[in-house]
Amino acid sequence: MALAQFCFSASLCYNSCFPRNATLSLTLCKPLKNGVFSFNTIQCCASQREAIEHSDNGLASFPEKHLHRKSTTSTKAPPPRPRRIILVRHGQSEGNVDESVYTRVSDPKIGLTEKGLEDAEQCGKRIREMIEKDKVHNWKVYFYVSPYRRGVETLKGLGRAFERSRIAGMREEPRLREQDFGNFQDREKMRVEKAIRMLYGRFFYRFPNGESAADVYDRITGFRETLRADIDIGRFQPPGERNPNINLVIVSHGLTLRVFLMRWYKWTVEQFERLNNFGNGGVVVMERGYGGRYSLLMHHTEEELREFGLTDEMLSDQEWQKYAKPGELNYDCPTLNSFFSHFDNDCGDENENKINSS
Repeated sequence: MALAQFCFSASLCYNSCFPRNATLSLTLCKPLKNGVFSFNTIQCCASQREAIEHSDNGLASFPEKHLHRKSTTSTKAPPPRPRRIILVRHGQSEGNVDESVYTRVSDPKIGLTEKGLEDAEQCGKRIREMIEKDKVHNWKVYFYVSPYRRGVETLKGLGRAFERSRIAGMREEPRLREQDFGNFQDREKMRVEKAIRMLYGRFFYRFPNGESAADVYDRITGFRETLRADIDIGRFQPPGERNPNINLVIVSHGLTLRVFLMRWYKWTVEQFERLNNFGNGGVVVMERGYGGRYSLLMHHTEEELREFGLTDEMLSDQEWQKYAKPGELNYDCPTLNSFFSHFDNDCGDENENKINSS
């Protein structure tokens, strides 16, 4: 019995290795009395007419199958990328007004103030006005939202600016939650911890029983990969449609959104620590550029981005993002100069050699 199972497993292996029009022979062994075996030969034909076609399910897990498929079938163009990725910080929360709230209410349950609700509705109106300036008829929005109460309430508020027909969908995403500062917080202790964080470094300092910004970076990396996969497969597209006017809206928290931008644009720790927080109900817009990548300079002015904390090097990269295509690398990335200080000397030596040789 075990030998028969082995032979059958071997046949499955051959079926995956040989071309579909190959004819295979399989010998099955059947034990009889007195230790004698009976051998039966089965002819297996893998042609399309004589065999059951294998399902294509699971190709995403096997890149090599994608390569084979591309060589044998015509490939379809990838779905259009969303026009924008709009980052929204929640409206004013009870914790923004009174830090003592954190001592008696868990962070995920802290909601918006009356002003925060107004922040959310005004934010929705600004987003709609921005989209309508495109002057296209088929635009839609798709939302990702932090599960924290103030995030969900912000989504509900800004969502009032859109009819049901304009909303392609939404997803509650736990990885978009606020940095974890611990559980119920002692007000005076937190002031000390935040002062120590400034000395230690805002990115790497981990709060007791909580997270550092570096921890947030790790989970945002996972979310970013999910988001890119959703974009690549066109998850926001209705069946049979290829709409280039989808706008993604990510409703989250100040530090989480700054970390998201850091991860997306590969900013350094030093560059991250220079950034200023979003205002409540504020937005930062990543808009599709001329080559297909997302650039902050497609929507924001240079002055706005400098106020946010972008340096000359970061602005130079955003200018490159406006024209670059997905998958391209910026070989002239100015950030290199901050790591390799000998470049200027090399250039000087080259110039000197040119002068001597002439």
